[in-house]
Amino acid sequence: MSAKAEHYDVIVKPIITEKATMASENGAVVFEVAKTASKPQIKEAVEALFGVKVKAVNTTITKGKTKRFRGMLGKRSDVKKAYVTLEDGNAIDVSTGL
Repeated sequence: MSAKAEHYDVIVKPIITEKATMASENGAVVFEVAKTASKPQIKEAVEALFGVKVKAVNTTITKGKTKRFRGMLGKRSDVKKAYVTLEDGNAIDVSTGL
């Protein structure tokens, strides 16, 4: 499989948080993905970009919070996350980058 430009549009960036690190111990990797991306698109993009076999894809949409900045109200944008479970023996090191 070759990496196409569409694959880079699907996956925005890896998410490195405490929760994502705990998920990586169970063979899962967390990515921020485009809000319009479907699970099959995410699976295809991860397999093409990283050369791994994907077992499952779970997605969640985090609603943006309303925050104050210098007294003005602002809103964080909504974010779609994909928890990608990899087949046994596959791994992605997100700390090194693409």
